[in-house]
Amino acid sequence: MVAALEPVDVVIVGAGICGTMLAAKLGAGGKKIVVLEQGPERAPADLISSQLWSRRLKWSGPPVETAGSDPTGYRFNTGWGVGGSGIHHYAQWPRLKPEDFRTHSLYGKAVDWPIGYDDLRPYYDQVQAEVGISGDHHAEVWRPPGDPYPMAPLLTTPQADMLAKGFAALGLRTAPMPLAINSVPYKGRPACIYDGWCDSGCPIGALANPFVTYLPLARQAGAEFRSSCSVTRILTDAAGKRATAAEYYDAHHQRQIQPGALIVLAANGIQNVRLLLNSARPGHETGLANRSGAVGRYFMAHLAMPSSGMFNQDLQNYLGVTGGALLNQDGYGKYRPDGPFGSYTWAISSARKPNDIIGIANTEGTLFGAAYDRFLKAAVRGLATMMGVGEILPKAENRIIYGDGKDAFGFPAMKIVLSADDNMRALAATIRAEGLKVMVAAGASQIWAPNDVNWQHLIGGHRMGSDPDQSVCDSYGITHEISNLVLTGTGIFPTEGATHPTFSSHALTQRTAEYVLKNWAGLG
Repeated sequence: MVAALEPVDVVIVGAGICGTMLAAKLGAGGKKIVVLEQGPERAPADLISSQLWSRRLKWSGPPVETAGSDPTGYRFNTGWGVGGSGIHHYAQWPRLKPEDFRTHSLYGKAVDWPIGYDDLRPYYDQVQAEVGISGDHHAEVWRPPGDPYPMAPLLTTPQADMLAKGFAALGLRTAPMPLAINSVPYKGRPACIYDGWCDSGCPIGALANPFVTYLPLARQAGAEFRSSCSVTRILTDAAGKRATAAEYYDAHHQRQIQPGALIVLAANGIQNVRLLLNSARPGHETGLANRSGAVGRYFMAHLAMPSSGMFNQDLQNYLGVTGGALLNQDGYGKYRPDGPFGSYTWAISSARKPNDIIGIANTEGTLFGAAYDRFLKAAVRGLATMMGVGEILPKAENRIIYGDGKDAFGFPAMKIVLSADDNMRALAATIRAEGLKVMVAAGASQIWAPNDVNWQHLIGGHRMGSDPDQSVCDSYGITHEISNLVLTGTGIFPTEGATHPTFSSHALTQRTAEYVLKNWAGLG
């Protein structure tokens, strides 16, 4: 029998964006924190501007299977090690809009969030002041109310300027992308040098990843981080009413039990679902907090529809930032009388590297031999790209389930099942058509875009809601059935909008931390 370790106030599973932020906030509030991370220990000094290095920052745990008619990738969207996916995220930080919280009330689609934009607005404002965002709230005409960004926008690039002309020619507007990247020195961190290595972790610290935001604060507050710890189950009391501990296997594959007064699942949504399902017990036969049957269901990703053009000018496309210099949200209105439902955003002019998933070499997949060689030589100067990020609606059949394999400890691996419906395909086609029009209007000599549906981000799977029969947790992430078990991250989103989810995850986590500290005595 394994002896339990010394109890702590809070056990956090996952040392990514949400886990490190909660550790910092709750630790500063006087709580004793232990954070369990499946991947290795990492430090800012480890970061290297290299495409090989950037791959090492992504998931290297038990394989996650994919299925459905339009399966999504898993590894690219997740992290591995202390800092999680926050180390290689692109720092695109637009806010969700008021209509994103009321999709059912306004349009009769999907579900509403149990909170609205006004509930989250002060936390957006707090986070952007703490972390730092560069942008222009006046030019970003689609932005809902909130404090001005603390920094002016980053500089544009020749690639961005060329594509902006295409949007303008079609009567469409562009604005600086709100980026969690310093345009000037901010809180002891340097300004961006525009070398385009954001997804390798930003070794200089201009990009707001956990290494330079909440991880140092968490350590200063006394939080203990244990890496190479594979959490397998959440244990409960005899009645199944209260979470008592996290079971995990340490770096030596020894089983350990870490008790805590509050247990927080801050891994990515797929791994949070895995832990809830693995923790089934009498009274929770289908998994913890799963009376509604919603654990694993209503999974979403964002449509990711790239458009590319070749120009005769030298666009210096290796410069800039991975997330893009500009955005356009003229297509954010969800309802179209004669078209598909759903919002979309254009992220414009990503800095390109030679290869890897967003590299020049993968931009045109239909060429071979001499034609491919000619393409590469032209593309290193004249290639311009942008990404259309489209909203899909939650569907019960898009879900996270057990896969066929097992991990090293005998627990089932996971599988993501995702299929596009007719509306999703129509929205993807709408985005594709507009992207090609922009390229033509900008003066591209060649244009192309994939016809198939592509995906990015992992959203949903243990959604929040006010109805325990339809959701897993409340708006603070506290599960309806176990009041000292908290869920964080994009997995709690009921709908996804058409913005990158990282900023909203920060704001929600800030709100949860505040609530937990104010209501500590009533939890559990």
